Amino acid sequence: MKEILYNYDNLNLEEIDEVVTRTKGLIINSSNEITLGYSHKTYQFPGGHLEDGETLEECLLREIEEETGIEIHDAELKPFEKITYYNKNYHGSGKNRKNDIYYYIIKTNAKFDMGNAKLDIGEKEGNFTVKTLPIKNIEQILIDSIPDNPINKVIVEEMLDIFKEYKKITNMELD
Repeated sequence: MKEILYNYDNLNLEEIDEVVTRTKGLIINSSNEITLGYSHKTYQFPGGHLEDGETLEECLLREIEEETGIEIHDAELKPFEKITYYNKNYHGSGKNRKNDIYYYIIKTNAKFDMGNAKLDIGEKEGNFTVKTLPIKNIEQILIDSIPDNPINKVIVEEMLDIFKEYKKITNMELD
């Protein structure tokens, strides 16, 4: 598993006040389409925060079902990349945070079902929806979304890094 560390504030582990672990999935179907969440004018790989007592894989499956309505069963799940962020004064909280994000590839032809989704308040307020997009266009779609929301600069950079690794490990040629 590839690991990337972003530590723009040059924090060390002793300065971290809280650790948050998240999982995200690249949901790819046999038509070479990828399923993404879209909220607050921002694309995201479906996923979310690890809850107490959950394994990474349980978190991933729960979050995918909550956000897309897709139930995944009997999938062989193994993270292919981990990104860690060290953030000083995370979102003005006064706390230094370490965010660990584990990325998985999920191959399924299951269609999203928003009737089965269980969105949280923030997702509802952001008009959360799910989009299934041609994987060959995803890099340009993400780049084109950067001006839509200031946070997209960071999110798109991360997503492009993840997608680059996905292409590398799957020997995918899109050009």
